[in-house]
Amino acid sequence: MSLSYESSGVRYDQLDAFKRACQQAARTTAGELTAHGYAEPATTRGESAYLIEGADHFLAHVEEGLGTKNLVADAVYAATGKCFYAEIAIDTVATIVNDLVTCGARPISVAMHAAVGDSGWFTDAVRMQALVSGWAEGCHRAGAVWGGGETPTLKSIVNPDTIVLAGSAIGKISPKSQRITGDVRDGDAIIFLASTGVQTNGLSLCRLIADKLSQGYATPIGHGDDRSYGEALLAASAIYVDFVIKCQQTGVKLNYVAHVTGHGWRKLMRLEEPFVYEITTPREIPALFKFLMEAGPIDLREAYATFNMGVGFAACVAPAAVDATLAAAKAAGHAAWVAGHVKKEGGRKAVTIPSLGLAYEADTLQVR
Repeated sequence: MSLSYESSGVRYDQLDAFKRACQQAARTTAGELTAHGYAEPATTRGESAYLIEGADHFLAHVEEGLGTKNLVADAVYAATGKCFYAEIAIDTVATIVNDLVTCGARPISVAMHAAVGDSGWFTDAVRMQALVSGWAEGCHRAGAVWGGGETPTLKSIVNPDTIVLAGSAIGKISPKSQRITGDVRDGDAIIFLASTGVQTNGLSLCRLIADKLSQGYATPIGHGDDRSYGEALLAASAIYVDFVIKCQQTGVKLNYVAHVTGHGWRKLMRLEEPFVYEITTPREIPALFKFLMEAGPIDLREAYATFNMGVGFAACVAPAAVDATLAAAKAAGHAAWVAGHVKKEGGRKAVTIPSLGLAYEADTLQVR
């Protein structure tokens, strides 16, 4: 029997319904910005970052959480003594700032939220110091200051042996012309930037699979990759802020970008306007994802609907901007390629991967 993300207890239909309810209530508060000299842009709700508009700039705000990836780090640490909490911290910063930069905002300040069930969690000096150094490294990679944080002890709410990692960030767009607005056109090229692995999404399902394996996280993933399952899962996430900044510095217009996290490749159609995002060059499935599909088992449709499948960030650009976009990605240290194109097909919104026989229609992504 094939596994799905719902098998791990995560149901996007329930989560997304709550998100949509929040958006509706939140819209009623937009008028409060007037007293501060700001306004709410009409299309910011439902995007990865929330924008407020000033006379000559935008401010952006994001709140994000790591999820359950640290439970993988805990299991590997207990079994091998190897600590991956520096990578876990980078992951947490990455999931925050990668959302923030989707609107074109440069991160200014990142705050940490580290909740524990017992303050004794911090007495493991190796783990604690790895978390601290990794968070600082993530901020350096994002070009942002570590501005502060909160470390609540939530007895009876948080498991005393674990930590819940999350955080927030503020950023700025100046001049206002550098905002990424979703100005997508029929015929735009879709550029993919490679991920480092699962990054921060789908870990509940990955943990469920580990429980089924006789060697657990020590299982070799094979397919030409000599890492264990745990090591492969715990590779630190890529931070794509440098790519967006490089595009801004070189005058490359990004019509739209997407941080490929929850909902897998369906996230490509997050923009409200209906387009068909046709992926003609998906590239070979990376070793870790082949392993996940076999070990689950997870069928092809579920895999691309849940995991990033080797793609962490995507950009829609005019055909004339393709070479400059690829050059910007290379200069920022990211592997990138032309993956497909955008089509206008009446009112249809979908992500299609013809070579794999996959199509995800609009009703599979309900985040607005």
